[in-house]
Amino acid sequence: LGGDEDAWPRIEGVLDRARVLVCAEMVGGAERCLEAAVAHAQARVQFGRPIGANQAIRHKCADMLLRVEVARSLTAYAAWAASVGAPDARLATAMAKGIVGDAYRRVAEENIQIHGGIGFTWEADCHLYYKRALGDESWLGDGAYHLDRVARLLDAGAADGRDR
Repeated sequence: LGGDEDAWPRIEGVLDRARVLVCAEMVGGAERCLEAAVAHAQARVQFGRPIGANQAIRHKCADMLLRVEVARSLTAYAAWAASVGAPDARLATAMAKGIVGDAYRRVAEENIQIHGGIGFTWEADCHLYYKRALGDESWLGDGAYHLDRVARLLDAGAADGRDR
């Protein structure tokens, strides 16, 4: 990897690429949770109408969609930045990892809520996505670590006189 001076930046680059891959996995899981929640809301009938007709369920699904789309956009940009060696690749990766893990966990939680009682049983896969979300969120640094990293990278950019 080189001498003492240049080994850590190379290791950090490899870790950032691994973080982008974890973010891509989390986006896929969050998308699947959203699909499952919408399908269940359309199929589950209560009091003579689908539960998806209730405004509260619609709002949950809309919030889930927003989180999935933000996660997808951040991950796509971080993947691009890491692949071309953009100057803000470390910042983009930290932003993605800081936000995407939280988004996946919250979408998985809402998926369980929409499914109701069966959401945390073996009859549905909701609990498996939730458990995976918890593990992926902390893998290679949790959201708090990466949001702190974003602040440090932005502070370092301001100290260098660069605009970020």
